[in-house]
Amino acid sequence: MSENNTNRLSTEEIKQAVSASVEAGVDIRTKVRDLTLQALRTRKLNPEEIKPVIAAVTEGISVGAAKRTGEVKAALSEGLTGLDEALAKATEATRLALQQLTSQAKDFSENELDWALVNLKRLEEEFLDTVGTVADAAAGKIKQELKELIVHARRAGTDTGAKVAETVGILGNKVTATLHESKTAGAEATRAMSARLAALASGILAGMADALHEKAEKLKKSE
Repeated sequence: MSENNTNRLSTEEIKQAVSASVEAGVDIRTKVRDLTLQALRTRKLNPEEIKPVIAAVTEGISVGAAKRTGEVKAALSEGLTGLDEALAKATEATRLALQQLTSQAKDFSENELDWALVNLKRLEEEFLDTVGTVADAAAGKIKQELKELIVHARRAGTDTGAKVAETVGILGNKVTATLHESKTAGAEATRAMSARLAALASGILAGMADALHEKAEKLKKSE
């Protein structure tokens, strides 16, 4: 995809853009969600490329929130909700890509499906662990509030976790049944399919991001 080589924000650019949006304090959730989607759509949706984005966005949220005197907790909460929404969209894009790839059982083995689902199951934990790492490096009120938000998220669950569980349920029950005659894939074949899946999911996510942006623009014009 040409877009992967152009318009790709570095992790520092992601951090700065998110920080500025949170500091501005206007529709933090939506702006963080859209910035996260902008970053993810130009990357392959695999753990190696998603995790640095989560870290950069979380760091940006914490830096911006630190400048919101008296509104730190609300800014952190809104920012993390926006990040959560973007990761849930990434999960949905991965599900659609998996369903597309597994619609032809001969091209997708059970081992490859298992590998994809294992990576997907890691996403919520990667999200919360990364927020935790940022919290550990923070100080004062930011550290305290981030840790409280993590505790709440682990107890109540996240949109990302709910979407992951839904995806695993759908694919585990419906798709695996179509793979019973598939060959067992080796490590190299599994890696190749994972790369194909990540690229396809990224393309699907780009379409979702565009649709969300168009919807937001229409709402602005109608106000």
